[in-house]
Amino acid sequence: MTDASRQRSTKGFVAGLIGAAALGAVFQMTVARAEDDPFSQFPLVIHCKYNETYHAFYISRVSHDGVATYVASDRIAGTITLDGKAKAIGGAGGGSCVGKTLVELRASQQAYDLKP
Repeated sequence: MTDASRQRSTKGFVAGLIGAAALGAVFQMTVARAEDDPFSQFPLVIHCKYNETYHAFYISRVSHDGVATYVASDRIAGTITLDGKAKAIGGAGGGSCVGKTLVELRASQQAYDLKP
């Protein structure tokens, strides 16, 4: 092996190591973001029937304690946790979602996840 070919081989090896390290860093950041993203654990939309009208409730926020808030038109909203039941906010009534878990809402096809 000549010195020139040895230098090219070394440069290629170093470039490969740098590329692999960069790829590893990007992968770790992607994994960390997925784990830190509370929105990824909840459906994007939940639809419910309330007062003879169907409403689409969109996820609005997830608090630090894991309570997701969903809002719809007409200033109606509800909350749910990963292992709890849906609750209406600010009203004595409820709709077809109240009292259901995320598992039940998904099973009844009332919850829609956004998957890439």
